[in-house]
Amino acid sequence: MTSHDLRAELASLTTEAFRPELAEIDRLPTLDIARLMNAEDTSVPAAVAARLPQIAAAIDAVAARMAHGGRLVYAGAGTAGRLGVLDASECPPTFNTRPTQVIGLIAGGPDAVVSSVEGAEDSPELAREDLDGLELTADDTVVGVSASGRTPYAIGAVRHARAVGALTIGLACNEGSALASAAEHGIEVVVGPELLTGSTRLKAGTAQKLVLNMLSTITMIRLGKTYGNLMVDVRASNAKLRARSRRIVALATGAGDDEIERALTESGGEVKNAILTILADVDGPTAARLLEESDGHLRAALAIATG
Repeated sequence: MTSHDLRAELASLTTEAFRPELAEIDRLPTLDIARLMNAEDTSVPAAVAARLPQIAAAIDAVAARMAHGGRLVYAGAGTAGRLGVLDASECPPTFNTRPTQVIGLIAGGPDAVVSSVEGAEDSPELAREDLDGLELTADDTVVGVSASGRTPYAIGAVRHARAVGALTIGLACNEGSALASAAEHGIEVVVGPELLTGSTRLKAGTAQKLVLNMLSTITMIRLGKTYGNLMVDVRASNAKLRARSRRIVALATGAGDDEIERALTESGGEVKNAILTILADVDGPTAARLLEESDGHLRAALAIATG
């Protein structure tokens, strides 16, 4: 594609559209600019809401595959890639997932998280190489993330993943995108032109963050990583999380401090197990066995123990 063709393609994208009514924005008082930007941001949740049926269908498909041991892999470039890396990195401490269970791939590798790696986003071959390194299976899911919906790295990742039988999702912020068309589940959250022309780290980035939050969080709910709205699979890796673990057990059981401490000690600090030992009045090994029989779903384990 020539530079002229690329300019023409970008000019046709909603995310790249120029807004003449904002041409004097740099001359406005700071408070007025902040109000404009805040007003722009309020439109993002509505754009996401318009795609909730597609998002929910994608989540159900992801959860079904992850229940059989599959992985969730995000692939993107620039801001989109960084958002995927961020979401993936937050899953182990929040849901006690394995480090390899939710993975963020960014064009250009880890260095691209903090600095630009020129040309990496233009390479579908690089996406194939990155995915081949993961040895994808049919139980895995690959989510291509690109505001424009035309990023070769994201499209290449989705096409390669689909060719090997993995589930594919394409998240973009333009209608009729090549990325959404390449995926089994296309999600196009159209937030409109940006406050700064083409700066898709703004509304488009916010929209992508909201959708990725839903993909990972609701998938984990479906996999039994929560009990109600409590993060019962939280990994207590620091003082704050240890205090949160105690609070979660208290909220779930209503037990006193001494009983909570005994339950956490007996369960090796595992919150879900501690809750089960209290609510079902079983010992630590029994709680572990019941949870294993229930594929980690606390409600199911409780039903077995008390039924």
